[in-house]
Amino acid sequence: MRETAGPLPAYDTKRSRSMGNRLKNTIRDFFQQADLVLLGLCVGATLFGLVLIYSCTRYMDRSDALKMLLVQTVAMGLGILAYFILSMIDTEELIRHWKWFFAFNVGFICLLVPFGRERYGNRAWIQFSWMPMAIQPTEIVKITFILLLAWQFQKVWEREHNLTTFRAAIQPTAHVLFMLGLIFVISKDMGSALVYVGVFLAMALAAGMAWRWFAVGLGGFAGVCLTAYKLDLIPSYMLERFRVVLDHSYDVADAGYQQTRGMLAIGSGGLFGQGLFHGRLTQAGKGVLPFRYTDFIFAVAGEELGLVGCVLILLLEAAIILRCLQVARHAKTPFSSYVCVGVAGTLIFQVLSNVGMCLFVLPVIGLTLPFFSYGGSSLLALYAAMGIVSG
Repeated sequence: MRETAGPLPAYDTKRSRSMGNRLKNTIRDFFQQADLVLLGLCVGATLFGLVLIYSCTRYMDRSDALKMLLVQTVAMGLGILAYFILSMIDTEELIRHWKWFFAFNVGFICLLVPFGRERYGNRAWIQFSWMPMAIQPTEIVKITFILLLAWQFQKVWEREHNLTTFRAAIQPTAHVLFMLGLIFVISKDMGSALVYVGVFLAMALAAGMAWRWFAVGLGGFAGVCLTAYKLDLIPSYMLERFRVVLDHSYDVADAGYQQTRGMLAIGSGGLFGQGLFHGRLTQAGKGVLPFRYTDFIFAVAGEELGLVGCVLILLLEAAIILRCLQVARHAKTPFSSYVCVGVAGTLIFQVLSNVGMCLFVLPVIGLTLPFFSYGGSSLLALYAAMGIVSG
């Protein structure tokens, strides 16, 4: 006969109660400290994006479409968890070990050399057979890059007391140029590399870098581009992406096909759209509206929900950006302020690039619309960044 278990020892009961109290205190601290408005805006934008993704994947095999929805939903759940954890962590204390962060950035991107998978001409993703979704290292590294750059700007300011001198300007500039070179040489992903430039510009402005250095940088960039063009170092497909923006009638069947179809979708939506799940191009077969669930999801919204849907997307993006800038304004330390501005700069650059691409006023550079486009690692990284802002 099996003996019945006796009462638990007193110390086990106390330990259990202690763990329960710690968990309750942690949850209470989260709700007291975390920015729930920011979290609510992010979740609202993601749910809106899930509806659009569901709509524009209905033409696919049902199992593939459901898999994409599942990946995006799981990424949102993991993102909320990351938001919860990172809002409770003192990143300013962690970044004091900046050498480890820098080593992580370089090492993670270098993993693309042996393990990277090529898509659309870029070697920017890592995925093994057992992984449910691909990981884009530049999306993850973008967060630690913002932390490192914010720490660097704060240290330069403490030493120089301004960012007007050449010595003060060159150090963070060298940092971002190194990252640009590393990303482009290894992955050829110019779109992701340019986001790092957007982050740097936003944080440099916030830190008070002298305008003359921006002018010097712009002149240098123009000189490099002109030299590369003269030496025929720029790939032909990049040149064609700029040419189709300047001349919409050029090669509409190939180089300008994506943006021509995107503009057609947006233009056909009118004020209120053709109706959710009823967009003529959105619901058509493969290739009719390319990359509709990633790069051109804004075109999907324009066709099915019209101008009203597009404005709602822009308002949600603007609300998230303004919330980040509001947190930056009231931050206790320059480091925290720079981090918030860096995250806002990321969103501003990506939103302008994606919407400009869909409206055929900017070239295609493969940047998705934050919180709305499909992409597990991108969505997870966005929530993680927002958790740092919230903290």
